[in-house]
Amino acid sequence: MPRTPPSAISVAIVKRKVGGLGFLVRERDTHPLVVVSDIIKGGAAQESGLVEVGDVVLKVNSTDLTTMSYQKALSALRGAKYGQRVTLLLQVREGFRSSLVTGFDSKGLHTTRRITEPVSTTDSSKRNGNVRTKAPTSSGEGLTNGFALPKPQAYDKPDAASVECSCIPSISVKPASSPLPAIPRESTNMDCSIARESSSSTEHANGSAMANGRSIKTTEMVSNVKPDAPATDERTTEPSDVVDSAVRVQFPIIKVAEHTVSVKKSPTPDRRNSSMPKSPSRDENASFHTLKNWETGERINDTLYQKAKAVTGCTRHKCIGSVMNPDHMSTDPRKHVRTEEQKIGVAVDFIKQYYNSMKRKNPEMEEKRLSEVVESIKMTGTYHLTEYELIFGAKTAWRNAPRCIGRIQWNKLQVFDHRHVDNTGLMFDAICNHLKYATNKGNIRSCITFFPPRSDDYMKDFRVWNPQLLLYAGYRQENGNIIGDPNNVEFTELCVKLGWKPKGGRFDVLPLVLQAKGEDPDWYEVPKDLILEVGLRHPRFDWFQNLGYKWFAVPAVSNIMLDIGGIEFPAAPFNGWFMGTEIARDLCDSSRYNVLQEVARKMSLDTKNASSLWKDVAMVEFNIAVLHSYQSDRVTIMDHHSACDSFMKHFANEIKTRGGCPGDWVWLTPPISGSLTPIFHQEILNYSLNPSCQYQPNPWNYHVWKGSSAKIKKPKPFKRIAKSVLIMSSMMGKAMANRVKCTILYATETGKSLEYAKSLKDIFNHAFSAKVVCMEDYDVSNLEHETLLLVVTSTFGNGDPPENGVNLAQNLLEVSKSEANREDVKQYSSIHNVTRRSRRLKREQSCSSVSRDDSANIAEAAGFLSNLRFAVFGLGSRAYPHFCAFAHAIDTLLGEMQGERLIEIGEGDELCGQEESFRTWAKDVFKAACQTFCVGEGVSSDAASKSLMGQDRSWSTNKFRVTSDIDDDVSPDILEGLSKFHKKKISLCLMNKTINLQSKESGRTTLLVQLDCPESSDIQYLPGDHLGMYPRNQPEIVNRVLARLSDDIDEDTPIQLQMFEQRTTALGTISNWVPDKRLPTCTLRCAFERYLDINSCPTPLLLKLFADCATNDKEKSRLQELAEGKSKYEEWKFHYMPNIPEVLDEFPSVKIEASLLLSQLHPLQCRYYSISSSASVHPGQVHLTVSVVNYNTQGGKGPMHHGVCSTYLNKASHGDEVHCFIRPATEFRLPDDPTKPVLLIGPGTGIAPFRSFWQQRKHEIENGTTCGEMALLFGCRHPEQDHLYKEEIQQAMKYAAITHHETAFSRLPDQPKQYVQHVLKERLADLAYNWLAEKDGHVYICGDVTMADCVNTSLIDVMASKGKMNNRTATDFIAKLKETKHLHEDIFGVTLRTFEVNNRVRTRQMSRRQKH
Repeated sequence: MPRTPPSAISVAIVKRKVGGLGFLVRERDTHPLVVVSDIIKGGAAQESGLVEVGDVVLKVNSTDLTTMSYQKALSALRGAKYGQRVTLLLQVREGFRSSLVTGFDSKGLHTTRRITEPVSTTDSSKRNGNVRTKAPTSSGEGLTNGFALPKPQAYDKPDAASVECSCIPSISVKPASSPLPAIPRESTNMDCSIARESSSSTEHANGSAMANGRSIKTTEMVSNVKPDAPATDERTTEPSDVVDSAVRVQFPIIKVAEHTVSVKKSPTPDRRNSSMPKSPSRDENASFHTLKNWETGERINDTLYQKAKAVTGCTRHKCIGSVMNPDHMSTDPRKHVRTEEQKIGVAVDFIKQYYNSMKRKNPEMEEKRLSEVVESIKMTGTYHLTEYELIFGAKTAWRNAPRCIGRIQWNKLQVFDHRHVDNTGLMFDAICNHLKYATNKGNIRSCITFFPPRSDDYMKDFRVWNPQLLLYAGYRQENGNIIGDPNNVEFTELCVKLGWKPKGGRFDVLPLVLQAKGEDPDWYEVPKDLILEVGLRHPRFDWFQNLGYKWFAVPAVSNIMLDIGGIEFPAAPFNGWFMGTEIARDLCDSSRYNVLQEVARKMSLDTKNASSLWKDVAMVEFNIAVLHSYQSDRVTIMDHHSACDSFMKHFANEIKTRGGCPGDWVWLTPPISGSLTPIFHQEILNYSLNPSCQYQPNPWNYHVWKGSSAKIKKPKPFKRIAKSVLIMSSMMGKAMANRVKCTILYATETGKSLEYAKSLKDIFNHAFSAKVVCMEDYDVSNLEHETLLLVVTSTFGNGDPPENGVNLAQNLLEVSKSEANREDVKQYSSIHNVTRRSRRLKREQSCSSVSRDDSANIAEAAGFLSNLRFAVFGLGSRAYPHFCAFAHAIDTLLGEMQGERLIEIGEGDELCGQEESFRTWAKDVFKAACQTFCVGEGVSSDAASKSLMGQDRSWSTNKFRVTSDIDDDVSPDILEGLSKFHKKKISLCLMNKTINLQSKESGRTTLLVQLDCPESSDIQYLPGDHLGMYPRNQPEIVNRVLARLSDDIDEDTPIQLQMFEQRTTALGTISNWVPDKRLPTCTLRCAFERYLDINSCPTPLLLKLFADCATNDKEKSRLQELAEGKSKYEEWKFHYMPNIPEVLDEFPSVKIEASLLLSQLHPLQCRYYSISSSASVHPGQVHLTVSVVNYNTQGGKGPMHHGVCSTYLNKASHGDEVHCFIRPATEFRLPDDPTKPVLLIGPGTGIAPFRSFWQQRKHEIENGTTCGEMALLFGCRHPEQDHLYKEEIQQAMKYAAITHHETAFSRLPDQPKQYVQHVLKERLADLAYNWLAEKDGHVYICGDVTMADCVNTSLIDVMASKGKMNNRTATDFIAKLKETKHLHEDIFGVTLRTFEVNNRVRTRQMSRRQKH
């Protein structure tokens, strides 16, 4: 056991439901790792007064934290239960000691209070073996908790000589009102919080200052804290962390009465005779800097500056705050070259930033990536940024840009990655696409285009020589005058030397001058249709328009170098949108167009008298003209007041989330009405962070020309010039297609969603670069960097996600919870609680129709997914009450996180028009996406629509073949083959026996299936879980399919499906037949028995292939009609419900090759059954309750169809292999507290999971567990025919495993039909209300969808009548039961009443469709 340090104290605190223990913690660099970083106002810790900031937590109750990892220590702290007294062993912060004093308060109550005082120098010296004499102090006056508080009156007259020069003004504060100094908060990591409230809503106890930007409410002080670790070490910090994890207090600095006092440990000097120490705002070692807003008086602390990567250059003797291109914001490749060590340091820091920014941490991936980067730099001198790292770096560089006022939209930056280009022609195409996307017909969108990064040789750079993509020429005249923009005279002359012909006007757009690989530059005319210009006019002065002023819409800076993790991009044009004062200055400044005096004369202002303020008046009117013109032309622009307001929002957000916000006050303050804007009054620190935007020298100043030096002119072929001059926007859409990425996510149980996802990929590849990804393979941390996301998913069971969508659903839910601190985001406890909320972010603007309230839009902070455009399509059946519930949940979550919907969610009902619904939705979303990204003008809509009928695995005789000539003629084991085919770990069970639970008189069959689980099996389950089983098609149906194949293949010989593949290599095109990756080697019979679905109705795509194989014209025409997937297909499908052999019988002229069916049929999917046994009672076995399904199609008049899996089990023999797996049903488990009452409701096979429940309860009771009451409400037809498990229920009641039992009979002679919902209201209403409303009980419902809906209605009626509620209140009460997981549902599809239910639902849907 570790020895308790002498400076430790033991305290006890009662943990509360709200606020927990009442303090926040952070991680230290050395063990013990947990230190108190913050006290929550009004929390348990503050009210007890027993815990202080800086205390190190050594023990929690009996758990020793001194050697634990930080995460385990947090778990121990959080593990304490609410309402219990928690004993904490705390080590007092270094340099202090604490004691606990017990006494009585004014009311005579017993109290314990903590006294903390500094350890004297003498005591400290004794511990070190030395005794030193303590210097005299001011009689100990002002000493509280170890900090000396000077007397305010001693500093009435400041010593002016003590004030030092600084580029940042000293901050004045009021006298401290609390004796306890601030210990700054070093982390905003809420995962380390022992409190439940958000840290943003708490204040420091004892009036202490808050280090992450919160206002100092009482004690106005700055603590001089020096980090032990270097600022670049972010090993333990979150992305919002702003101070390194280990800090120690050295010399607290307290501001009192407008002065700053340095408080050092004894000996204490005589302050009255000493000069004032320097301001903490100039202390380079301070852990935070306090900034004041002189308008509101509010103070905030900036800690982010500690991570600054460059020195500003300001010294005690000079301030360079107004220098245009200071060294710390400039990079000259001729002078600045990083060493390998510096490259590694910057790269490692960036990679850590990237991984810390993720909503979900992945330490293993981060360490792997760090190793890759470091190794690459050591081997090659550089490394390659991934696509997502590039996007993150670009956004962060904008976020870090201290001179940009519009950073509030940093997270909405669109990134175009063109690092692959190798010539100026491709650069030109990329810039044209950039301008088109950014312009967006006036609805300006911020974007950046990346060209190849700088190599070791800067003379091989890619550069855009234009300072901005769009510039007006400036022509110098012989008399010295300038026509056009004087700022661009030098560049204009360069363009002329390159061969550009000047036009001589005031507003001639200069060509693009582009350089690739360090070669001499080429010039290209900017296509006129890409240049949106605004003619200026005034709302009151008609003459203003006649002056002929105009300006362009898109401000695209192109001479800025982006430094992302040490990778430098000298060519990365970026655009935002204009602020009105920028345009006004461009035209009115004396060094530019200098038109202000002309405007003033038109206004009849006195231009000879400066005191008339004619310049101010004219400039204000000019700004009005600019704003009026742009707004009238529906072009995005911001006025300087709105821009300043938005920056202050951004500033506050950054202080809260990152602990700071770099800003160049000189640049941020508008050039007019400065003091009328909030920025003018806000103190701001200016510092540089990486990633960063850097100034760089003009390339023509150091370029070594490779052409003639007499006249710099780059000759170009006529065709290239013609292309650059005449290229039209319609030619650019396809070029842009390869750069706009589209991710298509799918989740499926049957394969239908995957089929639709592939169809979406086909249509979107006409204008985008689309890829299909299964949800289980998708990393949700990439979500914020996606541009276009499409989701196609089905819904499983009771609103659950399909199995391959479970992980993404949970991860997305976690991400949404991390965003739920915003007022507009709701936090959901479960994916089932995500409701269809209002669509706040409907897509109402496109390239052709845009909103013009831009200042309001761009002045708001961009959310987590604000750069994402998305659309969702859900598949399901309206026979289920939770129709498309999972799709709606995904749609809602993406919208809540401020993703932007392209169109509203689409729904496909398998009972009515699913194919047609999907195709309509797919066309609509494709059109909306093309309009949004401005890429669809060169795309044929007909060609794109036709692709919906195609497949990437579309069959043809020369694309697929079946061969028995294979290297290995041994088929894989069925278990291995199924696992590979379904990409799932499958276990083997053996059939023990089946028992028919119904009497002979019933005429129906319900089986008790008993499976044995070998010891090697991975079958482990809990009551309520499901068993997934892979069935076997009936041999009779398989034989009918085999008989129709035209191939001469032995059905029992191992065969292999092969696909013809062509690959382009350095040696040329290689063509060969390769094994199909989907279907394993097996016999033809095995393929149709075990792997492929031949019982379902063929899809329109498959019918289209059948039509191509038909030799009879009439049959071909009929198949083509059905293949359109419209109403005739739906009617045919619903009426006949044909399987594959029945379709082939209907169209006998269809000649089918085996390769067609093997490559195109869907996989034979697993079936799920509720487990009917408890593993505690039947170890090594799994029991199922299975209804054998048989029904006639065509309204009961057609051929008999048999349930695939139930028939398979019914015909299975003892010892037969059964391939299965466990699917946990976490939402359908017995309560954690066994004493809670439980109501079970389930007719027919709905009793299946309840058998496992009462078996488990019986087992627990036999082993001494106290269990609550359990009531079973069962429903069947007749007590003598189908009362399942009647004897077992009676036996369970003897043991009190079941305490109440009621049965509803629906087929008693001469009796009305009675179902479980009726008995619930008539005989169990009092019990249900008492247990659910008063005893915190649980209710479980299991059965088909119709029954579940009726039972829910009855529960609402019971609550309304017994609880005296109105219907709405009762409905809300039942909904609350579901939300709190007290109402559990296990709903399965219709079985014995398939036709009846489907017909009713489909008829209702058809009626709705006809009305619309």
